[in-house]
Amino acid sequence: MSEISIRADSLGKQYRIGAVLKSYPTLRDSLVRAVAAPFVKARKLLSGQAYGAAGLDETIWALKDISFEVDKGEVIGIIGRNGAGKSTLLKLLTQITLPTEGTAEIHGRVGSLLEVGTGFHPELTGRENIYLNGAILGMHNTEVRGKFDDIVEFAELEKFIDTPVKHYSSGMYTRLAFAVAAHLDTEVLLVDEVLAVGDIAFQRKCLGKMHDVTESEGRTVLFVSHNMASIQSLCNRVLLLRGGRKIEMGPTKEVVGAYMMEQEQAAAVPLNERTDREGSGEIRLRDVHVTNLDPDSPTALYCGAPVRFDLRYEKTGRLGDYSFHIGVHDTFGVHVCHFSTRVTGCMWGDLGGGGTVSCTVPRLPLPEGRYRLEVAVLGEHRVIDRVYDALIIDIQVADFYGSGDMSSQSYAKCLVDHSWELDKDGAAG
Repeated sequence: MSEISIRADSLGKQYRIGAVLKSYPTLRDSLVRAVAAPFVKARKLLSGQAYGAAGLDETIWALKDISFEVDKGEVIGIIGRNGAGKSTLLKLLTQITLPTEGTAEIHGRVGSLLEVGTGFHPELTGRENIYLNGAILGMHNTEVRGKFDDIVEFAELEKFIDTPVKHYSSGMYTRLAFAVAAHLDTEVLLVDEVLAVGDIAFQRKCLGKMHDVTESEGRTVLFVSHNMASIQSLCNRVLLLRGGRKIEMGPTKEVVGAYMMEQEQAAAVPLNERTDREGSGEIRLRDVHVTNLDPDSPTALYCGAPVRFDLRYEKTGRLGDYSFHIGVHDTFGVHVCHFSTRVTGCMWGDLGGGGTVSCTVPRLPLPEGRYRLEVAVLGEHRVIDRVYDALIIDIQVADFYGSGDMSSQSYAKCLVDHSWELDKDGAAG
């Protein structure tokens, strides 16, 4: 019989929305509020400000009635659109926040990589935080010391290990946090999408390490990701959440297939009507459009075509630093290429109250296939507005290199214009 590593039973988390900090009420305030409450609720219903109990009570269920079991040594993927409750579930399992209802059990030491900054003290150095995390897990200093060199080497932070982590970039923070979580003696590893903060090479390194800890060390892993290729390569089973509720839990291939169909349905909703977005909201992206600039084929998109991406935006608040981004993902969520005002050094200062930002690509470097666009406005260390699966585009095959040979498109993720030269040695042959 399998040994249970994680069990959730009717787990739920409710939050009060729109709440503000207030001074302690007087008796008079309480009496007045009690008498007025029915009239306030009626007004909200009549004015359309509230719909059902959630609107009247000003609460929202981030998770509701979540039950599942995970056997020791299993690797479980957790997927779903933004706001589905994925991160909330991990926070409940790690007891960062307590459930409103239900129970959650984890058997064994837990290593977690959730939000950037979780589990580290900003005033302490990287070295001190490693020992602090070991102490929290109940490890002796001698045990942590035996793992220390491997942690530092994996994180690639030898030069900065004695620097307070408050001076680390988000990428440095993530590298150290994952190295600590993966190398210290834990039976359960919880990893959130924050892993995406690191660069591509380090993400691959982390995925390789997760393969190692599950196959050779038998650890249990819960892995939250939008990257379906990573989910498929790592996970035995997948839990699909939608709107805080469990939709399906089963074999990876079946559940991922259902989720990808759901993503296509989401992309069909106009961008200005999408509610599964994240960010502080000083800018809101209202529309995304892709235009083929080739006058001979204006209605289709094909590899090598000159195209323009138009992002229609509305400025809704005071704005500091910002940059516009378009990420191109394949159908499995693999990030194929990226267009950004930040990397090109393009800044306009005042954006007015709204307008359109356009990105022109002289030759579209995408092979034949279907792609999903992620659009975002980002600050230096924050998300202003981001929507995954904002638009789905289909790219048709074409002779990108002008040679008549299109075989490379069957396995390439990205097409790169290039040329070759030959300089033969002078010796006879």
